[in-house]
Amino acid sequence: MTDFPATRAAGLAAMQGFVPAMGKRYANGRNYDNGPGAHNAVSQLSPYVRRRLVTEAEVVNAAIAAHGTDKAEKFVEEVIWRGYFKGWLERRPQVWDSYVQGVQSDLAALDRDRKLRRDVEKAMDGQTGLACFDAWAQELVETGYLHNHARMWFASIWIFTLGLPWRLGADFFYRHLLDGDAASNTLGWRWAAGLHTRGKPYPARADNITTFTNGRFTPRPADLADVAQGLEATEPDGLPPVLALREVTAPKAGVPTALLITDEDCCVEDFDLATLDLRTCATLAASHLRSPLPVADMVIGFEADALADAAARAGQSPAQLRAGHPDALAKWAAVAGATQIVTPYITRGPTYDWLQEAAPYLQAKGITLTQWRRDWDAAIWPHATAGFFKVKKQIPQIIADEVPV
Repeated sequence: MTDFPATRAAGLAAMQGFVPAMGKRYANGRNYDNGPGAHNAVSQLSPYVRRRLVTEAEVVNAAIAAHGTDKAEKFVEEVIWRGYFKGWLERRPQVWDSYVQGVQSDLAALDRDRKLRRDVEKAMDGQTGLACFDAWAQELVETGYLHNHARMWFASIWIFTLGLPWRLGADFFYRHLLDGDAASNTLGWRWAAGLHTRGKPYPARADNITTFTNGRFTPRPADLADVAQGLEATEPDGLPPVLALREVTAPKAGVPTALLITDEDCCVEDFDLATLDLRTCATLAASHLRSPLPVADMVIGFEADALADAAARAGQSPAQLRAGHPDALAKWAAVAGATQIVTPYITRGPTYDWLQEAAPYLQAKGITLTQWRRDWDAAIWPHATAGFFKVKKQIPQIIADEVPV
């Protein structure tokens, strides 16, 4: 059971409920993890924003309208971090490919190493004996959510104190987080490991945990590893080169079109559907692609409800596709006589990978995959080539260009 009803109406209601706290209250309280049912210092809008049931521009506009640019600064920055991570992975897709291959290798290692398998299972089951870590593991599985500060502590402890493969920790998160996406999850774990900002790992410190859990947890310094070095030696070649943003093929008006709705963007009504010759619509269930291991039922259910809500708001009665054999996509569009499929932009991750597998089947039937890319993303991604600071400098211009006032 989730506390996040997967509809745009629920997301907008949650946003409006948090608007009074988007200013100084958020800036002062955002780092405090008060535990399940008490995360009132943060918005918990991420499951909605991740699927664009509520858009980043809407959330940022609400914050600025209520508090002004200066007082809403910290909240706005945190919203834009998600766009930064997405853009960074778009510019270095090699990092995603490496993660996918690494998860496969790490899972194969579990089959060979009984002790490693037992240690990973204990960590995921919340049975390590470290009270804070075990509580966070259980909260993640039971609720599909963790406070961002807890995610950082958890990742650091998993990697440095428990000595477990970081990709398996990222996979554990990705299978259970309602707001999990390829970019934020992968790069967040790489950041904790000292791989994103090279040589600067994130240390989980006992005093920091005690302070920012308001004493709910009081680990001893000896319980946690002294993190002096990250995992950068495991990637001696450093970061891969920055690539150009891939080109987007826009849909053509008047062409027989199939509308594909994924949980990458559940506000398809924002796009100009009226100019298209829509012959069919489908939703694509793809959350099961997040991992070779079973993905949490809560995540699968949230996706299903979000997709149904998106189709209903767009006035569509969709077919329900599940990402299985990639030829199903071409068959669905071809039966309706469509020669192009249109969908909001799919960022790097498992759904993108599946669409790449489907590309030859589409080509064989003369079907073009077209996409809409939001101006919000186009404003952020060109600057997401290094650390967040390059994007942060552009925030005033992003707000001026993309957020109505």
